Amino acid sequence: MDEAQSPRRRAGGREAKRAARAARAGVSVPYITRKIPYYEVLDADGLALIERNADTILEEIGIEFRGDPESLELWKQAGAEVQGERVRFARGMCRSLVQATAPREFVQHARNPERNVHIGGGDTVFAPAYGSPFIRSLDEGRRYGTIEDFRNFVKLAYVSPFIHHSGGTICEPVNLPVNKRHFDMVYSHMKYSDKPFMGSVTAAERAQDTVEMTKILFGDQFTDPLTGRPKTCIISLINANSPLTFDSTMLGAAKVYARANQACIMTPFILAGAMSPVTVAATAAQTLAESLAGMALTQLVNPGAPVVLGSFASSLSMQSGAPTFGTPEPALVLYVMAALARRLGVPFRSGGALCAAKIPDAQAAFESANTLLPTCLAGVNFVLHTAGWLEGGLSMGYEKFVMDADQAGMMHTLLAGVDLSENGQAMDAIREVGPGKHFLGCAHTQANFETAFYRSPIADNNSYEQWEAEGAKDLAQRANALWKKMLAEYEAPPLEPAIDEALQEYMARRKASFPDSSY
Repeated sequence: MDEAQSPRRRAGGREAKRAARAARAGVSVPYITRKIPYYEVLDADGLALIERNADTILEEIGIEFRGDPESLELWKQAGAEVQGERVRFARGMCRSLVQATAPREFVQHARNPERNVHIGGGDTVFAPAYGSPFIRSLDEGRRYGTIEDFRNFVKLAYVSPFIHHSGGTICEPVNLPVNKRHFDMVYSHMKYSDKPFMGSVTAAERAQDTVEMTKILFGDQFTDPLTGRPKTCIISLINANSPLTFDSTMLGAAKVYARANQACIMTPFILAGAMSPVTVAATAAQTLAESLAGMALTQLVNPGAPVVLGSFASSLSMQSGAPTFGTPEPALVLYVMAALARRLGVPFRSGGALCAAKIPDAQAAFESANTLLPTCLAGVNFVLHTAGWLEGGLSMGYEKFVMDADQAGMMHTLLAGVDLSENGQAMDAIREVGPGKHFLGCAHTQANFETAFYRSPIADNNSYEQWEAEGAKDLAQRANALWKKMLAEYEAPPLEPAIDEALQEYMARRKASFPDSSY
């Protein structure tokens, strides 16, 4: 290269290095803003048909609100037809209630404002798996979860740059009493992470405890000075008892959170073939009907309370009755429901890294990938079960957690789309190298090599000889070493001692009011 070209080469190298540094700084982001289009499987006519069918379900068949007279009274006052515990709705009633006051998108605040997440629009938030009574690791196999496991997974979610949210019931700490364990779970999210978290929903009073502890955690920051309303600092999972039923436990928790202006994810839990018809269109229509009824109720309780349209729809083996995951039909439901949520104008929750595999093996990998990729292509806003899910949700896996977090990292890159900046176009690199040479030593490559491609922390891309020399470890064994390293290097985010003391005092006082023998 002659001297006349050298300044341009150096300038191009400096620009590329600046871009690479910016890319590195953006790896740990509070959430993803997608820059690729949504993948759609139905046109407007098809989506409208499913919406009409959902309205028909609400009008002709209705939804049962069991064991909750207050909800029935709210529906009566709103003009719905209430017969016993069955509520039927005029066509479009639930949709109108939701669209009139529910926010299209909202911020869930974290105790560290840099960790706030935006839920809705073109943004995606990854949260860990939820609800498993068992845990699994290569060291111990399968056993019941404990509060120590719960804390470990909170720490792993905090350490991972690709998990944006602390989650909720990451695993059930079965070594603690049922009526008291929610205190320790919520406190663990508050103490060991400064990312946003989910609340307890297993009883209305446990939801209220979550709200009260959150008020202590946020202090003066809990109320928005501009609106006078509480900030949304909690998001919680409210499941419909499909088909077409809400029970008093879920309704009680939903009302507590809605009154406190905290977010509710209204999610029908459907295994198609048992809890809905076997077809994609029918499952989507039923999911929409159930979620609409739940979201509309929150707007009767507190207009403007944030809600999320949730969908958890998988399939059953028609031979054994066992749940199946990673199959095409649930992916189609996911695509349809994401589009329906956008048409309704509310955020959407679904997806994750779901599988029926018992261990972190090839089945776990391909079933999880077959769920996570549609999740991201469809445009899910809040992704529960992003990391750790095994055995149809019965187990939370240590190795599976870091394997899934790695896949979530890849989705960050996919959703970022194609870089069309000057650095992304790399025309200077093509000019510099020219025909018949290679790009390994050029300025652009030197400036970008650290961030040019997603680099997995657990995949092995070395030669066979090097892999063998390093112990011939499979992916699960490498993941085992990684989660242990993450926990060993974990450092807790600072929490003001006065706030910590107040939280512990509240828990001690409330726990003292319960019998000691309730398991």
